[in-house]
Amino acid sequence: MDFYYSPRGSGCRTVIMVAKALGLELNKKLVSTLNGDQLKPEFVKLNPQHTIPTLVDNGFSVWESRAIAVYLIEQYGKDDSLFPKDPKKQAVVNQRLYFDMGTLYDSFANYYYPLYRTGKCGSDEDFKKIATSFEYLNTFLEGQDYVAGEHLTVADIAILSSVSTFEIFDFDLSKYPNVDRWYANAKKVAPGWDENWSGLLELKALSFFSPEGTTKHSFVLNMDYYYLPKGSGCRTVLMVAKAIGIELNKKLLNTSKGEHLTPEFLKLNPQHTIPTLVDNGFAVWESRAIAVYLVEKYAKEDSLYPKDPQQRALINQRLYFDLGTLFDSLARYYYPILRTGHPGSSEDWKKVEAAFKFLNIFLEGQDYVAGSHLTVADIAILSTVSTFEIVDFDISKYPNVARWYANAQKVTPGWEENWEGLQQMKQRFEIGKAMAK
Repeated sequence: MDFYYSPRGSGCRTVIMVAKALGLELNKKLVSTLNGDQLKPEFVKLNPQHTIPTLVDNGFSVWESRAIAVYLIEQYGKDDSLFPKDPKKQAVVNQRLYFDMGTLYDSFANYYYPLYRTGKCGSDEDFKKIATSFEYLNTFLEGQDYVAGEHLTVADIAILSSVSTFEIFDFDLSKYPNVDRWYANAKKVAPGWDENWSGLLELKALSFFSPEGTTKHSFVLNMDYYYLPKGSGCRTVLMVAKAIGIELNKKLLNTSKGEHLTPEFLKLNPQHTIPTLVDNGFAVWESRAIAVYLVEKYAKEDSLYPKDPQQRALINQRLYFDLGTLFDSLARYYYPILRTGHPGSSEDWKKVEAAFKFLNIFLEGQDYVAGSHLTVADIAILSTVSTFEIVDFDISKYPNVARWYANAQKVTPGWEENWEGLQQMKQRFEIGKAMAK
């Protein structure tokens, strides 16, 4: 297995620790992003998104550290302790992994990455997001020794990599006693900690921070689904539920009235986000984690999220791409319209274009985004791409995406409900634009 990495990268260190926990030897290949190694044709052929870490296992290429980590466990783990097969336990692990990428590590990047470009940290608002992230993590760890269950999992390892990166920038963990307690223990029990710390010292020694870089059955279940029809993630879950033939007990949550901040809802989801699913007392949030949970728990077969580790790793990578690249670009450029009437910056627009270029590459010669048939990744990305349509984004510039999008609308159960929700979202954008006039 060839492992393209930099020892300083948080995601790279996550994979190294997971490999250590599994007793695997990786053929490590250093990639200097400063020298542009990631842009060389031979690397772009392996990973058109040209990110590290990237793993190549006997010709199978996968990137995004959390997708790699789960793949290694499912393919080579002697047991499932690091990534449980039980759908509920696994859903919590998945939620924490998405939390790590989309909330915790994202807050780090927004505040500390500017050091690389400008020599200065981000804004006070960016720092507040760090504090909020740690408050969430502190809540998750109340009365818990591990972040996602009763023993060490891949979620602990990924979050350990992120939290330890905060440490070398002298972030005060003592303000969050549950996190501080967990961190002290995690350093002792996580295999590969020494190599993680060695990479962190390299990072600390730098004078700047270098960014690394469908079944037809139908049955009623006791599941409360807190959502808004216009939300992209909410629509993803609705389509997945339709695809596996289950009925959700839909509960509209008016975030503009603060219903997500009530004590009752915070008890279910301390991160107070939607969508949130409560299945017979088991609460899970983050749309992609919910979608995978529903498929693994209630689908009659595994076509939407196959059990094969390589197929699953590819789907996971696309799900992380949707959250961290495609939907992120949508939110950064278009969501300001809802608040100010104006879109984001020209740099934000470039991120939109870059995201669609990547997706167009992924779909070269492919009818689906992660294999030869419809999966949960197609449904999640369909929800996002369809949101771009209502803001008049020209999808035709990306022929592979346009071809896939036209087909996805036809073959995805629940498309009609997705489109209905989009009309509500479109009205919100029109109101936002009117504010600027």
